[in-house]
Amino acid sequence: MNPDEVRTAVDEFATRIDALGPPSGAPVAVEVELSPAAAKALVEALRSWHDPRDQGSCAQCGTGRLDETFTCVSCGQPAGLFGQLVRERLARHRTD
Repeated sequence: MNPDEVRTAVDEFATRIDALGPPSGAPVAVEVELSPAAAKALVEALRSWHDPRDQGSCAQCGTGRLDETFTCVSCGQPAGLFGQLVRERLARHRTD
């Protein structure tokens, strides 16, 4: 495991986490020394970790993130089967 792989994994992790919330201050610089086994384990952990705030991306607009109620923060549409049912009901209501 080379240092660039670890740095890339940390950068990708930070990018994923930063996308889920407002900026919380200035970046923090960290320097650590890891054994090759620990570096590999850290990279695997960072790449497999799922933030509980991450509800996925919006299938309607394709660019927004879903909030804790599975509503897109960009387009405001509810996601999944529930969202589909809401849109179908609204479409029927508007034509009646």
